[in-house]
Amino acid sequence: MKKTLSLLLVLVMVFALAACGSTGGDEPAAVDPNAKSEGVMTYAEYAAAELETEVTIEAFVQAKQSWWEDKATVYAQDGEGGYFMYEMACSQEDYDKLVPGTKIKVNGYKTAWAGEVEIVDCTFEIVEGDTWVAEPTDVTSLLGTAELEAQMNKFVSFKGMTVEPSVDANGNEVAFLYNWDGSGTDGNDLYFNVSVNGATYNFCVESYLCDNTTDVYNAVEALNIGDVIDLEGFLYWYEGVNPHITAVAAAA
Repeated sequence: MKKTLSLLLVLVMVFALAACGSTGGDEPAAVDPNAKSEGVMTYAEYAAAELETEVTIEAFVQAKQSWWEDKATVYAQDGEGGYFMYEMACSQEDYDKLVPGTKIKVNGYKTAWAGEVEIVDCTFEIVEGDTWVAEPTDVTSLLGTAELEAQMNKFVSFKGMTVEPSVDANGNEVAFLYNWDGSGTDGNDLYFNVSVNGATYNFCVESYLCDNTTDVYNAVEALNIGDVIDLEGFLYWYEGVNPHITAVAAAA
């Protein structure tokens, strides 16, 4: 009886150790953010597609900008580039499922508005399985160059930017404006000027993406002319670079 019990205990310990060794030794498989289903464009193929043509892409949701009347506006990205889906057909129930990292397959038409390349008249389906959230790409050195446009719609960062004055409706120099011309109030989009390497750029906190309850909105309202800051956001385009900023911090 004792021998039988001892043998059983040994077997239990062997199986337990094997299970622990198996679990502890297995690393999660790395997600390939460029993996595509059959018939889906690579980012390079999407980038090369003519405007006003039909496209089918797969990418991972990075941020949701807005939902209204069963239409969603969404930023997404794969390992190569960014996508902006404008007013994509989407129920409220499905919109709630589009958390950052969710992979979606989108069919629509590639177009451009004021320089911003986007996908319109589009539908989507959620691709079950892997999730992925992009790290920001530092594009500070690309500001003012032709190469910056290739980063459009990606999650990006800007380092060591100096807050420059904007001029409000009364002619006063201020650190930011409500609306591009200063005509708004708390809750509207925020616009502010920043410079690096002797050139000044106009950045935006899009209120649909980050409203006046968010940290970034409040951080921009607290800026002072001359502050040196690091920023993160999505590389939106409107008659030139016009990033939608999602995070602001004192320069590291």
